[in-house]
Amino acid sequence: MPETVILCPVDELSSGQAKRFDVAGHRIALVRTGDEFHAVGDRCSHENYSLAEGEVWVDEREIECPRHGSTFDLCTGEPCSLPATHAVPVYEVTVADGNVSVILP
Repeated sequence: MPETVILCPVDELSSGQAKRFDVAGHRIALVRTGDEFHAVGDRCSHENYSLAEGEVWVDEREIECPRHGSTFDLCTGEPCSLPATHAVPVYEVTVADGNVSVILP
């Protein structure tokens, strides 16, 4: 059964920021682009490096792995550039009562 978990208050992240959360066995990069929040698996599919430490491309809704430069679509998890060729997990995000939550499978 899916589980909703609060990660942080909305104002904890500014647009263009990412932050790592370890929740119930899931390593998640929460990313803010404008007024939207996205949650993806925090391990680059190319070399297991933290995506939350990478640069957020707000207009493109992508995050760049700081290790080798692969970018990932924050909406689909699909890689947008090499060397990564596999998607990262994407989590559904909800915002309610001033908090950002993810729905875990």
